[in-house]
Amino acid sequence: MSTALPSLGFAGIGLMGLPMCRRLLAAGYPLTVWNRSPHKCAELVQAGARLASNPAELCRDSDMVLLCLADTAVVRDVVFGEQGIAQGGRSGQLLIDLSSLEPTATREMAAALAAQCGIAWLDAPVSGGTPGAEAGSLAIMVGGEAGDLARARPVLQVLGQRVTHMGAVGAGQVTKACNQMIVACNALVIAEVVALAERSGVDASLLAEALAGGFADSKPLQILAPQMAESRFEPIKWHVRTLLKDLDGAVKYSREQGSATPISGLAAQLMRLHGSQGYLEKDPATLVALYRDPQ
Repeated sequence: MSTALPSLGFAGIGLMGLPMCRRLLAAGYPLTVWNRSPHKCAELVQAGARLASNPAELCRDSDMVLLCLADTAVVRDVVFGEQGIAQGGRSGQLLIDLSSLEPTATREMAAALAAQCGIAWLDAPVSGGTPGAEAGSLAIMVGGEAGDLARARPVLQVLGQRVTHMGAVGAGQVTKACNQMIVACNALVIAEVVALAERSGVDASLLAEALAGGFADSKPLQILAPQMAESRFEPIKWHVRTLLKDLDGAVKYSREQGSATPISGLAAQLMRLHGSQGYLEKDPATLVALYRDPQ
């Protein structure tokens, strides 16, 4: 293990965080991990990571702290709560937030953390799902100072195939909101298309192949259409609740900016309806049930 590599802390060992940490360990980074449910860290500890008892300890032992957490409220608690990152932080450290959060809250938290203990903040949300996390092929959109990104770039390049500096703190989250608007609306239309093909007697399992390379093609089409056509909803790669949370955040931010997002607003309503029928913890491929079994 090279001593030239910075020591890393990672909070949030979930569907995305676990494969990211595997890659960081394989790249030789000294890694300390923390999760509210410590048993989720067992595999990483066995592979050589150290387990921290709280976020403050995680931060004290790290040059850079990476977060991959559920939402804005969880990030705020992990950073500013009791035994949080802010309590263990010092000037010169770097926080890299891979979570998908509200842009306005991100800017506020970054300013507060810098004022409290001098830690710099990069918002670096990702796109590509668990397959991208496993393969290191994520698209990473970054907000923050160019110098901070230069320090973080070697770490981020272990996780993603493309790292794009979008601007100041918060710009990465705005970009991710745009990404999620496209993905969520696309997923809902794909569900409509699969259901329409099925009702019309067309083999919906051929849609992705038939449309490949045309203007309607997309990664969501190639992934979701076959899953929907085959009713293949497991293993769960991502959650309906995550898409709904991101859509709600995007619509809220658009209102703050005075920008109209009627299609995304409708998508959020449909996603909320689907979630209310017991699908919040299910894969978005289950969206096809909205149209197969109309309520």
